[in-house]
Amino acid sequence: MRVLGCMSGTSLDGIDAAVIETDGHSIHGFGPSGYRPYTPEERQVLRAALGQWDGAAVEAAARVVEAAHIELLGQFAEVNIVGFHGQTLAHAPDEGRTLQVGSGEVLADALGLPVVWDFRSEDVATGGQGAPLAPFYHHACAGWIGAKAPLAFLNLGGIGNLTWCDPAAGDPAEPGALIAFDTGPANAPVDELMQARQGVSHDADGVLALSGTASEALVEEALAHPFYRKVPPKSLDRLDVTGLVETVLHLGDADAAATLAAISASAVVRGLEHCPTLPAAILVSGGGRRNGAIMAMLAERSGLPVAPVEDRGLDGDMLEAQAFAFLAARVMAGLPTSAPGTTGVWWPVRGGRLARPGQELELRNAAL
Repeated sequence: MRVLGCMSGTSLDGIDAAVIETDGHSIHGFGPSGYRPYTPEERQVLRAALGQWDGAAVEAAARVVEAAHIELLGQFAEVNIVGFHGQTLAHAPDEGRTLQVGSGEVLADALGLPVVWDFRSEDVATGGQGAPLAPFYHHACAGWIGAKAPLAFLNLGGIGNLTWCDPAAGDPAEPGALIAFDTGPANAPVDELMQARQGVSHDADGVLALSGTASEALVEEALAHPFYRKVPPKSLDRLDVTGLVETVLHLGDADAAATLAAISASAVVRGLEHCPTLPAAILVSGGGRRNGAIMAMLAERSGLPVAPVEDRGLDGDMLEAQAFAFLAARVMAGLPTSAPGTTGVWWPVRGGRLARPGQELELRNAAL
């Protein structure tokens, strides 16, 4: 199938969309991709709804998410199905709930295509963390690039998440094939600092952090949080990492940026302690791979080869969007999308719901 996947992540910068050709088992090819940034006004609406489960702010955020996705996804042609993640506003898996706004039925009607959506709810309902969900796609990527030894895929978005992958395993749901978990903060604290201090969205290329000196005492203080000792599976909410900026208030801009970058890199290194073996390399996707400070600190502190996924022929901007295309194909094929090793579910789970064009109208008519 030619599947169009999309992702709007915790950084709230915009929507990635990408087409892949897949049967839900392997990658057969890559298609076009696109990006639609959120406007400052849209981003403000989304930020106002973070951490909320219902109410007017959540409804407003849902409308923004749906309209923006329809605008971007409507530009793609010759697609069989859509994998729609939506926008996470609140995530509390230990309470058995997670919220991604945006309706698959609305998108299906607007695009005239089947839409697989609501990927996380079933996972959380089955004892899982509901995140991360990209690992099954990472396993397919390891096959695509011909990896032989275990390696790590690291996504540095607002929050970091890591997948330890054994390419020798034939099935991603197989015990021992994958271990995945959120590592801790990635770009979110640095982005928050830059917005507050300099009125820009991020530390471009990590230039400011590279000019500063990290406070190792503050790094150790941050990593003393119980989350880093917790054995995976484990996940974070976007709001779980917002307090870090307060810890660097007394530092100058450059040293504050360097310290937050060091916390992000050191959190990943601490996470490697939970892997069965050290990976042969760390392949990095997401906006954080462009932060020279985080990448350099990660290589230095881990002692491992660290490279953007582009070095292995993959697209670091679109890997997450491609992942939800791949998961949509798996849902259509009746295959699991998460497993005990990736999210902590009790057994392999097929998340995702299918919405077909006109389905919402049919349901309303049937109720009359």
